[in-house]
Amino acid sequence: MCGIIGYVGHRPAVPVVVEGLERLEYRGYDSAGVAWALRGRIHVTRAKGKLAALKEKLAASPAVTATCAMGHTRWATHGVPAERNAHPHLSNDRSLALVHNGIIENYQELKAELSARGYVFHSETDTEVLVNLIAERRKSEPDLLHAFARALREAHGAYAVCLLDCAEPDTLYAARMSAPLIFGLGTGENFVASDIPAFLPYTRRVLFLEDGEIVRATASGHALFRLADLSPVGREPQTIQWDMQAAQKDGYRHFMLKEIFEQPRVITDGLAGRAAPAGDGVLLPELAHLPVPARLHVVACGTSYHAGLWGRHLLESWAGIPVQVEIASEFRYRESPRFGEGDMALVISQSGETADTLAALRLMKERGMPVLGLCNVVGSSIAREAQAVLFTQAGPEISVASTKAMCSQMLTLALMALHWGERTDTLEPARRRELLELLRSLPALLDDNLPEMHATARELARKYAQARNFFYLGRGHCFPLALEGALKLKELSYIHAEGYAAGEMKHGPIALVDPSFPTFALALDDALFPKVKSNIEEVQARQGKVIALTNPGMELGTDDVWRIPRLPAPLSAFAALPALQLFSYEVADYLGKDVDQPRNLAKSVTVE
Repeated sequence: MCGIIGYVGHRPAVPVVVEGLERLEYRGYDSAGVAWALRGRIHVTRAKGKLAALKEKLAASPAVTATCAMGHTRWATHGVPAERNAHPHLSNDRSLALVHNGIIENYQELKAELSARGYVFHSETDTEVLVNLIAERRKSEPDLLHAFARALREAHGAYAVCLLDCAEPDTLYAARMSAPLIFGLGTGENFVASDIPAFLPYTRRVLFLEDGEIVRATASGHALFRLADLSPVGREPQTIQWDMQAAQKDGYRHFMLKEIFEQPRVITDGLAGRAAPAGDGVLLPELAHLPVPARLHVVACGTSYHAGLWGRHLLESWAGIPVQVEIASEFRYRESPRFGEGDMALVISQSGETADTLAALRLMKERGMPVLGLCNVVGSSIAREAQAVLFTQAGPEISVASTKAMCSQMLTLALMALHWGERTDTLEPARRRELLELLRSLPALLDDNLPEMHATARELARKYAQARNFFYLGRGHCFPLALEGALKLKELSYIHAEGYAAGEMKHGPIALVDPSFPTFALALDDALFPKVKSNIEEVQARQGKVIALTNPGMELGTDDVWRIPRLPAPLSAFAALPALQLFSYEVADYLGKDVDQPRNLAKSVTVE
């Protein structure tokens, strides 16, 4: 996830763009850059790191008089955080500059074609490929609009892009496909941006571009076209009523809530380029050069550890790989475990900087263990030090409590299990196709059901917010979810909560159950449902109140039954996870807690 902004109007453009980037920096902070056209050439200033580095560079340069410019703040997906990979990117002839949010899935094929034509690339980004593709297509098209559209039709994937041409220094071109882009209409000025806050001080009149649309903008007007055939699109602008803080959160009350609702987008992005649009193939080139592990050692902390526990069920059942999951802070201080021939390690960390997980990675490398990394941050320590790394592509997560990060980790683990299952012949092709189709269906299913799930979570939260303690119960693949549900309630609302394997309740914890000690039970439609139902009845026999998270048609005589969409196990976790998160969020919000920044917690634990 990156942030882009373009401006054309009557003001000095670069300060307006930099101001907009400040409001978009939450979308990425690996690098930033601006471009403007003046006196027949395009000028670009870029800097690695946060926006302050770019502002320092610009302050040392003469004031820019251009009234048209565009900028970008980057969350790295292709290429490490470095100035050479920062946007904007120039075409080889320096006639075009492009900023881009998204992923061009077929950029390698396009790059090979352009390289054969003599194009030279100075970065590892898919964006530099796209801007040169536009330049190449312009050679055979009547104008830039047609060349832009043709190149975008050849680029597969997700994008929001803004384009500047040295021959048209007072015109911006922009387009979107499966990535956010908003057009802002001012008086004698116009804007394009990834998010409304970028231009909210100047205008509240907006057009929300839809997939497959291109806009051409000058200071005095704009024209909107369909990408497919460049036919004109007529659409009336809307007036935004949000204040600045609400706009940054897309109208959500907290970043955490916004990020829970971003999970459909996270799944779409995580599948992009990895799951073939048709067929049963999973494309994970990061693993292609490595053998299938004889045994996999998963090491992680906190929510990432819970994701690893859940992933174990898929890796063992879909790929036939024995899996051992360990807490990093414990693993690193154990006596030297014995690793067998063909063993491999997988370390999981949202930030890629978790201190205990990083120490465990280094320890295993010292012992000759091949180590894979699974993280969200390109250029992080784990990404640099692991033998191979799979990026979850969840984008920045602002709220301290991790939500969409776990969803993205689970998705990547599922894809790994499918990839290795194919190589080990553990999964039949028909089964792989079925599972991939289920994964592809998740974004639409969640989009349709998250609002209702949110309403149910709000209702239940108000009923149970005064509890001082909570049990979370689950079996099989639901046990890691019970652990995560309890963790979320603890860190957000400060209510004591414990996650348990449901069958363990009778081995001691059930002594705590009474009418004031509620239980949240995951009772989904899977092979273990009868066992969980029996455990729920044991709690009820001790007058314990129960919230049962289940599926339509499952009969449970509990105090509160919360039915969520049915999915085959273990993929049902993708519906259960946001339900657990929403319940914790609503309890904490009802109690007046600081949801986005819980006390005593930090986003990334970078010290032991």
